[in-house]
Amino acid sequence: MVSILMTAYNRGKFIAEAIESVLNSTYQHFELIIVDDVSTDDTYEIASSYAAKDDRISVYKNEKNLGDYPNRNQAASYAKGEYLKYLDADDKLYPFGLEIMIKNMAQFPDATWGLMSLVQDDDRQFPFVLQPHDIYKRHYFNTNPSVNTAQVFHKAPLSAIIKRSAFEAVGGFKPVRHYGDSDLWQRLAWKNPLVLMQDGLVWWRGGDGIQESSKRKSKPELPVITNNNFIENIVSEDCPLTLDEKKAAIAQCRRKIKITILLHAKRGDIGTALKLNKLFKEIDAARKVGL
Repeated sequence: MVSILMTAYNRGKFIAEAIESVLNSTYQHFELIIVDDVSTDDTYEIASSYAAKDDRISVYKNEKNLGDYPNRNQAASYAKGEYLKYLDADDKLYPFGLEIMIKNMAQFPDATWGLMSLVQDDDRQFPFVLQPHDIYKRHYFNTNPSVNTAQVFHKAPLSAIIKRSAFEAVGGFKPVRHYGDSDLWQRLAWKNPLVLMQDGLVWWRGGDGIQESSKRKSKPELPVITNNNFIENIVSEDCPLTLDEKKAAIAQCRRKIKITILLHAKRGDIGTALKLNKLFKEIDAARKVGL
């Protein structure tokens, strides 16, 4: 039923805990696929030791380092389950987490993906389903103070469960750094109903368990690139927003980019501010859309 996909790079310190969390699940109809991205520590050996004892575990090692999102696609290519569930090699499932995810998805047969780890919604109890237009409206235009408007498209792969057929239909993750997850959620939301779920089903590690998040902080251009990716997906003919809503959503993205540029200028980092402004203008000019 579920293919749990664990991509790993130098996670020897944590991967045993991640694997154990899967094996301790109350829901046992899974396969665990581990893809080592040419680690230089003992990650592959530890994973292989578990595979030798449990035939539900398959371990692969890439011939060359693929990087984050390409390796996630590589892991998905080995999957046989109806659902894909990403679990990074330094994170964990709660024992009951997988069982609840599957029950939540079963309540909404037309939905093809789910996002969890969400702040409580004061209007509705989780789980509930959103249609494509409502997914985009929730992200960009929600006015309920109990709901963080950034909580839909900014969730990490750990917070998602996806039908393999839907994942394959949109082509999986794009080979980009840092924002491949938000890009995939936007494309899935064009035509696929989404189930929103409660917090407490998965656990993520802070501190030295975080690799990509720490790298993002050293890349001032990321807010510009990420928000421009949002605009690209908004202007697509597949985006379910109306024309006026598209214009408002694009304005919101452009405003976030300008705020980022102004923050660097206010800090006295004029060089970065000018660099980001130039990057924004170049991407904007290349887009050539009339919105």
